[in-house]
Amino acid sequence: MPNHPRYFRLDEEVLAENWYLGTPVDHRGRELENMKEFTSGQRVEAYRRMTIPVDEPGHRREFNMAGAGRTVVVNLRVATLFAELAPDDVQLLPVDVTGSPDEYQILVATKLIRCIDDEATEEVLYWKPEDERPDRLGQYRSVYGMRIDPTKVGDAKVFRPWGWDLALIVAESIKHALEDANVTGTRFEEV
Repeated sequence: MPNHPRYFRLDEEVLAENWYLGTPVDHRGRELENMKEFTSGQRVEAYRRMTIPVDEPGHRREFNMAGAGRTVVVNLRVATLFAELAPDDVQLLPVDVTGSPDEYQILVATKLIRCIDDEATEEVLYWKPEDERPDRLGQYRSVYGMRIDPTKVGDAKVFRPWGWDLALIVAESIKHALEDANVTGTRFEEV
């Protein structure tokens, strides 16, 4: 069996003493209409600088997932790491975090890859006709214990898996770089 690269789901570490960021708001203080705009696995074309409120105060983190849409928000140091290690896979958009003197950016994974290995994944559920969601028919409804087929990833180092774009996937090299830099707020799960 060939030795394939390893990939990890990058998520935020949940600790009670950490701050938690809310849903991004526009220059008028309105929440985004499309909360998936920054997590769809595509570049954001029309962009106006956003502000992200702090929903729960606590220790600031360098890696965050903001609001119900789980928008990835990183500080400048982490943004620089991603820009250096995966320049073709990410888009970085400046954002203000309420009350924070630090510079933050929204990190958008710009690749969406059809790579979930349904057979190796613990459980996958699909939307069915009886669910009465014709707009979602045949798509993933739930993915638990996700595994991907690394042969389908190509040279991507940061991406979202097609059909389950809630997950942000990074190559092992990105994982090691974030760990070596002691980035706060990260949690990894091999996929």
